[in-house]
Amino acid sequence: MRATALGTFSVLAAWTALVAGQVLAAAPAAKQTSARIELKRDDQQGQLQILIDGKEALVYCYGKRVDLPHFFPVRSPSGKSLTIQQTEPYPHHRSIWFADTVQLAGGRKASFYNAFYSRLDRKDPDRLFRDRIRHVDFLPATVQGNVAELGMRLVWEMDQNTPVLDESRQMRIVALEQGEYFLDLKFKLLAAYGDVSFVSDAAHYAWPYVRMSPEFSVQKGGRITNSAGGIDQKGTNGKPAHWVDYSNTVAGMAEGLAIFSHPENGYPHTWLTRDYGTFGPRRPDPRNGKPFTIKKGDTIGQRVGILVHSGDVKSGRVAERYRQYAEKGSL
Repeated sequence: MRATALGTFSVLAAWTALVAGQVLAAAPAAKQTSARIELKRDDQQGQLQILIDGKEALVYCYGKRVDLPHFFPVRSPSGKSLTIQQTEPYPHHRSIWFADTVQLAGGRKASFYNAFYSRLDRKDPDRLFRDRIRHVDFLPATVQGNVAELGMRLVWEMDQNTPVLDESRQMRIVALEQGEYFLDLKFKLLAAYGDVSFVSDAAHYAWPYVRMSPEFSVQKGGRITNSAGGIDQKGTNGKPAHWVDYSNTVAGMAEGLAIFSHPENGYPHTWLTRDYGTFGPRRPDPRNGKPFTIKKGDTIGQRVGILVHSGDVKSGRVAERYRQYAEKGSL
């Protein structure tokens, strides 16, 4: 059954195998420049550490014990953790993650958003999950100067070994100045095993989700701002916007994280925002909070930019940087 889940990716068989515990190999560059980004992979721990100028910026967590791959920690320019990996009362939240509730034709509903609760033995953290998103492998990485590009293949599995969806992720990391950085993330799902219905309700999905650390929440003095001028959950939740920013001043230093929705996603679409720290973009109508089906062989995806910045939404030049991303595709 596991081999079947990988069969759809046969066209990608030429991808280079990467060695655990070593820095990911970069493709030769036409012009030699000093790389500011370093990728350190540890398959035993199930972590890919991304460093900028020798300091940890973020980590991709993909080990066998995780319910779904995610990014944690996600460091601010000063080194604080902007996000939280797990917390009550929502222990299924995973810092920056991508999931949904779906139903493969002929099968039951599988909530990968709630995969955490499908652990076979909740008292044993080493036991696997009935439903999970499993990291399959990495694409070859390229690192040159202040830019790194990499990708991952994943499979959404229910009942431990029944594949539901294949996923590919592409990620471009841009090191900016003074500890700031930018991520361009592309998620694509392929209905490789049959028709798949997306059945998440309007309240429990975002593509992707971000869960901010409590110290950056509105409840601790933080502020949510969207591209239309809306403020905090009351002014941004369920509202259309091109971007949403979450910032706060912590230990005397203003920093934040903004999500940009790339124009190729379609517009308008709304956002989920919560004063306690969760936010993310929705899909455009008519696929926003309503059941819909993609046929076998079809794909659906989302593209977002994530800006980790110093200052608040104004001094961090969030609106200006969104325009650059929308027009040029990167910063």
